[in-house]
Formats: sequence, C-alpha cells, structure tokens
Amino acid sequence: MFRALSRPLFRIVPDNTRIPFMKGAVAGLILSAFLSIASVVLAFYPGLARGIDFQGGIVMEIRTPAEADLARLRAAASALNLGDVGLQQFGAPDAVLIRLPVQGDEAGTQRAVAAIRAALEAATPGTRVLRVEAVGERVSSELFRGGMIALALSLLAMLVYIWFRFEWQFGIAAIITLILDTTKTVGFLAVTQIEFNLQTIAAILTIVGFSVNDKVVVFDRMRENLRKYKQMPLRDVVDLSINETLNRSIGTSATLFLAALPLALFGGDALAGFAWTMLFGIVLSTSSSIFITAPLVLYTGAKALRPKEATTPAQAAVS
Repeated sequence: MFRALSRPLFRIVPDNTRIPFMKGAVAGLILSAFLSIASVVLAFYPGLARGIDFQGGIVMEIRTPAEADLARLRAAASALNLGDVGLQQFGAPDAVLIRLPVQGDEAGTQRAVAAIRAALEAATPGTRVLRVEAVGERVSSELFRGGMIALALSLLAMLVYIWFRFEWQFGIAAIITLILDTTKTVGFLAVTQIEFNLQTIAAILTIVGFSVNDKVVVFDRMRENLRKYKQMPLRDVVDLSINETLNRSIGTSATLFLAALPLALFGGDALAGFAWTMLFGIVLSTSSSIFITAPLVLYTGAKALRPKEATTPAQAAVS
C-alpha cells in the first residue's frame, strides 16, 4: 500500500513520452513571428482600449433603483455638453459605468461630476453614485510611461539573470521569447478590447515572471542533458529535455490556470481584465517554452553548445 502511495497517482503525460517537438521548430517560429507582427499592428489600429489610468478622464459607477434605462441616462448626460460621454452596463442590470473626457483642472472635474449627478437624479430618481475616479492628462501620461518603463526593466532584468545563470544562447532565446509573448498579449488585449490599464500591466509582468520560471526549468534540464549525453545531437537533447519537463510545465500551468479562472468568471468587471489576461498569458508562456524558446536555443547554440555532433541518440544513450 505504502509503495503504491509513494508513486504519483496521476500523470498528465506518461514518463516515456518522446514527442519530436523540434520537427515543428521552423513552423513554430514563423507562426510566432507572424502573430507578433499582427499584434503590433493591432495595437496601433484599431488600437488598445486604454483605461482611465493611461487615457485620463472621469469614470463614475452608478446604481439605479431598477434596471437601468441606458437611452434615458445617455440623453441626460449628453445634454450637459461635457464631451463624448460613454455609458455601459457594469455587471448587474442596474449598474452603469459612465466615462467622461478630461475636464481641465480639478475644479472643472468637480463641476462635471456634480452636473452628471444632478442630471442622472433628475432622469432616474433614486440613482446613487457608488464611486468616482478622475485622472488628468499629465498624470495619465506619466502612468503610461511608468508602466512601459517597468515592463522594459523587467525584460532587461530577466535577460541579465538568465545570461549569468546559463550560457548567452539561453539568455537571447529567453528574451526574444518574452518579447514575442508580450506583443501577443498586447494583441490579445487589442482584439478583445479589454482595458489596457495598470491592472493589465501587472498581469503582463506576472506573466513575464511565470514564463521565465517555466523556461528556467527547461534550460536546467537541457544543461544537465548536455553534460549527460555528450555525443547526443543538440536537436535530440532539446526534444528529450522538453519531454522530461513536460509533466512539470503542464502541471504548474494548469494549477495557476485553475486558480485564475474563478477570478475571470466570478471576480466581476473590476478583476476581469487582469484575470483574462493572466489566463491567456499562462497558455501562451507554456506553449512558447516548447515551440519558441527551444527552437531558438537549437539554432543559436548549434555551434557553441554542441560543436561536434557525431552519434545518434541511441548510441549516445549506450555510451
């Protein structure tokens, strides 16, 4: 009984799995490059749905006594001539999110909020304002610049870390993959029109950290196998290392995915953007470790990591 319990009761992937991942190395790199280029294009056109953090303006969350009549509320708010006013349901049928453009200084913001409050109360008596957020143009531009700097610094820190821990080929492969993962995540935000704000920046930074951790595990196994099988061709070493770490990679990703899924489904609109970005990034980083990072190591390290490839995998194993 104890012998049976000492063994894993469930294995996602059998231990003797030998999938030839590197046969699709070229296709994986081409597809990844295409998706990243398309993501960059989508980030500019139609563009990202910038949140109040990066765009500036006023956000008001209101609650009506019954199901919100968006047409009536929109007419009341538009009559104030405060600019392009946007209204949308926010979760419950009686919850509404109102967006206003920047109203100049703080005094202008206060006047606009008071005018909106009075107009909505007149249109639908009993309407309550639950929260008000206001960010000026200068502050929003500083937040955007700070978010981009934080993202760039995180990529640089990961490059330095992997470069010092492994050979330079691993560092280059990791940083290129992280850039490709980041651009694809931005493309995901552009396609889904999830708000691009400080929360999604935090999600991207979390994805970068998780992605590096996943790649370090594969790199460690590659380095061990390079020393263990000194005559095995690099392509076979890469395939063997991926297969040996596949259980760990998929298991860790699945655990994090299941932890973030309830936030996306039941966390409400306030957490939905962060959670859905995380879910996409988890799947993306796991697949990129196999189909992007590993082929990059294979091609950049062909001469330095395995200068003399003489025998077959079977011969190497025997030796």
